[in-house]
Amino acid sequence: MSSNSPQPIPTEKPKESSIHTIQPTSSPTDFNLTPSQLSKLIDPKSIQDLKTLGGISQIAAALHTDLQNGLSTSAAESSSRSDVYGKNQLPVKPTKSLLGLMWTALQDKVLIILIIAAVVSLALGLYTTLGTPPKSYINSSGQRITEPQVDWVEGLAILIAVAIVTIVGSLNDYQKEKQFVKLNSKKEDRMIKLLRNSGEQTLVNISEVVVGDIAVLEPGEIVPVDGIFVDGYGIKCDESSVTGESDLIKKTKFSFESSSEEVDCFMISGSKVVEGYGTYLVISVGENSFYGKIMMSLRGENENTPLQSKLNHLAELIAKLGATAGVILFVALMIRFFVQLGTNPDRSPNDKAQAFIQVLIISVTIVVVAVPEGLPLAVTLALAFATRRMTKMNLLVRVLSSCETMANATVICTDKTGTLTQNKMTVVAGSIGVNLKFANLVEENEGRIPNDEPIDSSSLSSKSDPPKPIVNQPKITLNQSDTNRLDFSIDQTDLNETLNPKLTELLIQSIALNSTVFEDSNSNSLIGSKTEVALIELMKQQSWKDFNQVRKDEAVVQMIPFSSERKSMGVVIQLKESGSSTHQKKYRFLVKGASEVLSKLTKDYVLVSKEKAEDQEGMIEIKEFDEESRSNINRTIMCYATQSLRTIGLCYRDLNEDEWKEGMSYEDLMGDNQLTLLAIVAIEDPLRIGVKEAVKDCLGAGVGVKMVTGDNVLTAKSIATQCGIYTPGGIIMEGPVFRNLTEHERLSISHRLQVLARSSPEDKKILIETLRKLGEICAVTGDGTNDGPALKVSHVGFSMGITGTEVAKEASDIILMDDNFASIVDAIMWGRCVNDSVKKFLQFQLSVNITAVIITFITSVASDSENSILTAVQLLWVNLIMDTFAALALATDPASKSLLKRKPDHINSPLITIEMWKMILGQSVFQLIAILILNFKGREILKLDYQGDDQGRMIQDSNIHKTIVFNTFVFCQIFNQFNSRVLDRSWNVFRGLFRNVYFLVILLIMVGGQILIVEVGGAAFQVTRIGIKDWIICLIIGALSLPIGMIVKVLPTKPFQLGYDWLMNLKIFKPKEKGLEDGKEKMDGGEDGGQRGWNPAIDQVRDNLATFGQIRGGRVRSSSLVKKSRHSMMKEKGIHTGELMTMVPTLVVTSIGAGWHPYPSKQRSRTSSQRRRSDLADPNSIDPSVSDSNLWIQKVEIHPDTDPNDVSERLD
Repeated sequence: MSSNSPQPIPTEKPKESSIHTIQPTSSPTDFNLTPSQLSKLIDPKSIQDLKTLGGISQIAAALHTDLQNGLSTSAAESSSRSDVYGKNQLPVKPTKSLLGLMWTALQDKVLIILIIAAVVSLALGLYTTLGTPPKSYINSSGQRITEPQVDWVEGLAILIAVAIVTIVGSLNDYQKEKQFVKLNSKKEDRMIKLLRNSGEQTLVNISEVVVGDIAVLEPGEIVPVDGIFVDGYGIKCDESSVTGESDLIKKTKFSFESSSEEVDCFMISGSKVVEGYGTYLVISVGENSFYGKIMMSLRGENENTPLQSKLNHLAELIAKLGATAGVILFVALMIRFFVQLGTNPDRSPNDKAQAFIQVLIISVTIVVVAVPEGLPLAVTLALAFATRRMTKMNLLVRVLSSCETMANATVICTDKTGTLTQNKMTVVAGSIGVNLKFANLVEENEGRIPNDEPIDSSSLSSKSDPPKPIVNQPKITLNQSDTNRLDFSIDQTDLNETLNPKLTELLIQSIALNSTVFEDSNSNSLIGSKTEVALIELMKQQSWKDFNQVRKDEAVVQMIPFSSERKSMGVVIQLKESGSSTHQKKYRFLVKGASEVLSKLTKDYVLVSKEKAEDQEGMIEIKEFDEESRSNINRTIMCYATQSLRTIGLCYRDLNEDEWKEGMSYEDLMGDNQLTLLAIVAIEDPLRIGVKEAVKDCLGAGVGVKMVTGDNVLTAKSIATQCGIYTPGGIIMEGPVFRNLTEHERLSISHRLQVLARSSPEDKKILIETLRKLGEICAVTGDGTNDGPALKVSHVGFSMGITGTEVAKEASDIILMDDNFASIVDAIMWGRCVNDSVKKFLQFQLSVNITAVIITFITSVASDSENSILTAVQLLWVNLIMDTFAALALATDPASKSLLKRKPDHINSPLITIEMWKMILGQSVFQLIAILILNFKGREILKLDYQGDDQGRMIQDSNIHKTIVFNTFVFCQIFNQFNSRVLDRSWNVFRGLFRNVYFLVILLIMVGGQILIVEVGGAAFQVTRIGIKDWIICLIIGALSLPIGMIVKVLPTKPFQLGYDWLMNLKIFKPKEKGLEDGKEKMDGGEDGGQRGWNPAIDQVRDNLATFGQIRGGRVRSSSLVKKSRHSMMKEKGIHTGELMTMVPTLVVTSIGAGWHPYPSKQRSRTSSQRRRSDLADPNSIDPSVSDSNLWIQKVEIHPDTDPNDVSERLD
């Protein structure tokens, strides 16, 4: 049984006469408590009701549960239990059926008008066909040709086209719904620890938890079900998200003597375990639990992402413009219609009705074509496609908008352990006390044995090799009080032969009891912190006592959970030989934590002789630290740290009965630095394969990488250098130092800060807030409970799927299911892919929209019969191409590494860029010219202007002409799709074409569909078959879209920029919405921040000073975000040189008054600069007695390859 399993607790002894005692039944299917009785204990919390039911022991009996051992597997899986109390699954949210989605699509008002018009057209057509004789004419040969009445065909074709558009769009929506249901189910899929089968800890899927289970509580766990606290150590929960209670709630065991004000033993689902370890009895699951009830009441539609909101706004704007065009066309055609009524009064009522319906249909069809319903579909498809692919790449997207935001990310703040490294930890070296050094395969790893010589300053440089020790050679330690004590080194496998039994037992206790690792009974693998797993593996390698047996044999009386603030954890045990009739009780406080932190808190250390273990009489000898031994252990830690090894300190303190009191605080147990150093253990965690390349890709993509780690500076520096994070111009700093800087200092240094070592989650949160104030779009990784605030305050939070706590996962936007930094690069790539896909579709659709609407308008007005060259059915086919088909083709382009070769777009950059406008306008102009020439001059050019007596030939020529115009227009769109695949100036529009199967399939459907329409569409589409020559003409004109696209790309941008700026000043393309910058504005102290605005005069002075500082500051010029000339910075601020120079006398006078004086000579200036640099980075200045980490005194270190003219001033 593990150390965090509950100790046996006394059975409650009821004292209340009103207690309802529940008698256990012999039948395993008979439960005497209803789900409602149990859920009422939690909502609201009721100690009195719990007492009435007989307390926790009686409830456990009613549920046939052993409070110490939990349920057996057979009892937990019994259907009778789930039949009564339900399963821990919320009912699946009903999704709309395909028919339901189709019905929703048909609610569109414009479609309804079009359907009504089509029905009227069909009715009139049928009436005409049935009541009017067919048309006939005499051809040139004297033959009478009879033409069938087909007026009804257009109405039917419109209805069929509407049905196809509706079905295809609904199918896409249906697939999208199914995709997001899968993603949501994956989000809720996690494992928790239960006690089952005689108290064994078992990992079980959350959906398999049943009422009566005994669940394990650990820091970072989000309580998945309601329950009653059984036993544990220092459990504190954050219930703010479920009850609104802001204070942490301490959980205590139930007893009949306690009042409801004194005891809170209820575990509420949805609350977060912040501290402690323990167990609780599950009493409500699924929709009967507190959290389940809330979630059921909050079910609703998902909110739109920011990109969807922008596109909806744009779609609404385009629809308004299209509707305006439709109304104007309707008015113009109706004026002509009424004029013709006067000039041609002999028209039959049926002809008049047909003419009116024709006007209505073409006007409404323009609106249908203009409404870009494909825009929201495009972003939905792109997101669905991207999230599905990202899931396969170990990225589980919890918040859809985060996928879009990653496209604009400018900085990533990443953890080290498990993200940059493999999290496969192994003990490879260490020191028992001060004197005994050990290493795995010592003869092959000489560099892992530190010697007693002072470490040369160059050894701390990133360029130098680790210090060379003397291996296996006894060396006299310079301890004046004990000159006979020898330092010596051994192979790790020889520890058993060197340590005496008492010291070995102490090591075993320190490792086994100060750990929450457990062995999975199914796989026989160790589950828990990788650092603790490495220590347990060391025990196994040495064939020491089984850690589970150690936990059973020792009496744990108190546990101190790990805290990221103090960087340590501890456990108090009662020693076996104490407590007898002749001995006073004795206790031992075992501590494990960061070596550089604990080493400062130790007073003594254990002594180890090179003599055989049997010669040491079984005693543990300790000695007080002196200056030389303290220096020795600091050099040992530094030696390991410079080799990227993680160091863990093991310490202890023995307490007698008078010194120990139940519930002592961590500080009281530590005493006045009364710990004894037992060992320093060095753990290797190699870099992940591909991390260097991933960091390089990030930097190439314009995304900075900062490492925020709890490790010491030297380890962090070594890893950051290997990864390529620590680069020339970069700065390393410790968390506590960064935390204590002023806001101005943090703002000045954060751009160049690349490594924040020995940092806490609070330091990470402060860094993210600072970067946001600087305008950065921040992504951050986190795995611990305390990382929640940093994950929330960032733009995109990444939690660890393997090592992350449930609190971290709940606070994050994306879960790294493999904990790999390289997956973050994939997220950037796919985020950019989503944005690019939408822009590609937008570029294509606007080109079609502009062309189709203008052509329809001009040809309708110019036509004597009020008919457009493009009929309603043809326009609906074009609408299908440009909306549904194009969305599928362009929104499914897969991500590629080429997306990482450009800088991120600004978060508020417009959807339509200058290059896109150029292509949209260029293609629109080309298509308008080509189609209008074909329409008005095509019959002459193509020799289709027969004016003879053969009426059949005239009709045939007219049909061929109209077919060629329609066919050419469609193929212009098909070829323009290739142009739309590329948003930059690249001429290769076929790049990566065969990687997108969807595009190729859609291309075949569109080409095949167009061929079928022309060849067999006939009367339905008002087309006729055309010859090979005509097909070639259509294809050539359509293919001209490709060279036109190349020409457009080389056109100068400036004229388009001027037009674009004018358009943007109209603000018609700027949606009024809350974006990511809202949070930044609040943090900066906008209107919501409570700060007053600057007086205009003071504001001008402040801007002048800021610009003056920018011009003279090499530090700012070095920033990757400042690539501007001095002139451009002054121009941006609206400052003239004359105005700026008027500030100089004031600056000089105030500076002299503050104590500044000019350097008397260049030599003095140069010496001061050199001295300032050495203050920052000189390793010789290390003073372990002063440094926060015992290894570091300076506030920052600048990379040694940094340009001397680009050194930041020291922050005092």
